[in-house]
Amino acid sequence: MIPDINYWAVLLATLSSMIVGSVWYTPKVFGNYWMKAANVTPSGNAGDAVKPILVTVVVSFVTAWVLAGAVYLSWSFYGGSFLVNALLTGLILWAGFTAARFITHDAFDGRPTGLTVLNVSHELVTIMIMALLIGVWPPAGSV
Repeated sequence: MIPDINYWAVLLATLSSMIVGSVWYTPKVFGNYWMKAANVTPSGNAGDAVKPILVTVVVSFVTAWVLAGAVYLSWSFYGGSFLVNALLTGLILWAGFTAARFITHDAFDGRPTGLTVLNVSHELVTIMIMALLIGVWPPAGSV
């Protein structure tokens, strides 16, 4: 079975990831703490952010695309509400893949617990907003 995917929802979810990250890591929200805990010193050159932003756009698209496919498969298997399947699938994938891998990786890197919690929380918010957007905008003809 090939999942039906609403690519408009995937693109919107990709954009939402960029917005969440821009707000989350702004200095007035968690940016100053993140820079200190991650030992990041800004260069002051806006051009240095271009490559990481482009990578983030691509990776966010892949995340939204995979999430949309997983949501469709979940909905096809379990039935019920497409939105509920989207939110539960997002939560389960975040816990099993994102949070579990972040925690393991950061433990071996010796990163501060607060930094791990900050980043894992950011990913939870990002994925749940993606799931919400995918869930309220299912593929045409599927619901």
